[in-house]
Amino acid sequence: MPEHEEEWNPEEEQSSLRGQGDAHDEKYWENKLTPEQYKVLREKGTEAPFMGQYVHEKADGTYACVACGNPLFSSDAKFDSGTGWPSFDQALPGAVETHADTSHGMTRTEITCARCGSHLGHIFDDGPTGPIGPSHRLGTGKRYCINSVCLDLEEK
Repeated sequence: MPEHEEEWNPEEEQSSLRGQGDAHDEKYWENKLTPEQYKVLREKGTEAPFMGQYVHEKADGTYACVACGNPLFSSDAKFDSGTGWPSFDQALPGAVETHADTSHGMTRTEITCARCGSHLGHIFDDGPTGPIGPSHRLGTGKRYCINSVCLDLEEK
């Protein structure tokens, strides 16, 4: 490897992206994201139901965080929950983190991107347990309710 090139270190990248959450670095996200993406990903907003790009998407691929590109969900885990937001019964290993959310007078579990810390949505225990997806594997019973604006589908 030439001397002037540094070896890629995913831990350093994750650390530097997480640092972007600091107030003085919010300009980074404001410049990178659209106003709607910023409101949802950085200010923990929610997009209107049934309006998102991926609500009814059926294409095969991997859904990644639109902010940092971290792969989050396989299309094999996607199902139609009827709620108006893309729903998945499981995330890719290590892709998301969960946090207690007691905002708006409710107790929920928030989901954030494990790489950049951006808000993605919430997880609930009312997902499918029967066959799901093209492989007809049994569902996990979880429903990862995700804002479309947080996702970028990388089709197979």
